[in-house]
Amino acid sequence: MTDKTLMERVARLGLPLMEKNEEFDVNQTLAEVVKSRDARLWEGFPVLLLNSERDNKFNYERVLNNLTEKEQETFRALLLLSWTLYRNYHLSFSWMNQLKNRFSDEEKSELKQLRNWFAHNDSFAYKGSRFDATRLKNMFELYYEKHAEKSRQKKESYESLSFEYSLSQLFSPKQKELLKKKLEGLPLTKTESEYFSRTVKKKLAALANSELYHTARRLMQQR
Repeated sequence: MTDKTLMERVARLGLPLMEKNEEFDVNQTLAEVVKSRDARLWEGFPVLLLNSERDNKFNYERVLNNLTEKEQETFRALLLLSWTLYRNYHLSFSWMNQLKNRFSDEEKSELKQLRNWFAHNDSFAYKGSRFDATRLKNMFELYYEKHAEKSRQKKESYESLSFEYSLSQLFSPKQKELLKKKLEGLPLTKTESEYFSRTVKKKLAALANSELYHTARRLMQQR
């Protein structure tokens, strides 16, 4: 796999490099990140892993199958690093419980040391690379916040579309236009104002009736 292809794929898992629309093997990409020995990618590994887990595509065994025995040790070390970071934010995933049962005494000792480094926001050497606990936390929080913002925007977009659809079921295009002008505080012409009072306002009054609302909800729930 070329460096360019790898960069394109890790972008799909959360790092802002380049994005492509084609499908790719998430677990192979994680393996390639391990093999790369690229400090930037190793630093972003917890974010990549989180996004893989979020899409339910991460498979521990499949990643291992793409690695040599020595690379597998690095992979498990990056998992321990990610584990420690996730625990800092009270996050837990199924693979964490599975991996916990396989910890060697050495790995348990590494986890203890990692927790200490993160607790004190230390800069530390780990598996031949240099990490900074504060930087790892900041990077993780940045992408976590971006995901939350993206989810919020999607929710708001859906709600907006749903609202527009509902309005279209009850009001004509002209009536919707008048509603928008009223909501935005724009003045209505004399004709618009009379039409609003005579027709639109009556529909709004009906919608505002709590008994009508609850009746509609009951009827919608019936099969």
